[in-house]
Amino acid sequence: VQLQACGGGLVQAGGSLRLSCVASGRAFSSGAAGWFRRAPGNEREFVAAIRRNNRNTYYGDSVKGRFTISGDNAKNTVFLQMNSLKPEDTAIYYCAFTKTNYISSALRDDIRYDYWGQGTLVTVSS
Repeated sequence: VQLQACGGGLVQAGGSLRLSCVASGRAFSSGAAGWFRRAPGNEREFVAAIRRNNRNTYYGDSVKGRFTISGDNAKNTVFLQMNSLKPEDTAIYYCAFTKTNYISSALRDDIRYDYWGQGTLVTVSS
């Protein structure tokens, strides 16, 4: 399985970006997809997750109300719409898939994910 993330770039504070992540190699029938990010000098941080079966979504506190995760199960694709971007959102963003239907709190933990994309850089200028 390979995950390909794209959509990163340079944007001014207050702007928007949309990240995409496509999984190839197999079809996922369960589990969830997530986005994490890592800023320079920081640990990887949970951003958002979405379940495949019921489309329930979960967000990190720092992005709640500004970011929206969505997915297209038929295309094994997950999106992250990022609005009202702030300089502190600057990071490498990683998409990840898990085959397991974990409880919501577990989906915030990066060790639960089986497959990872290569990351896409988002830079927000002030």
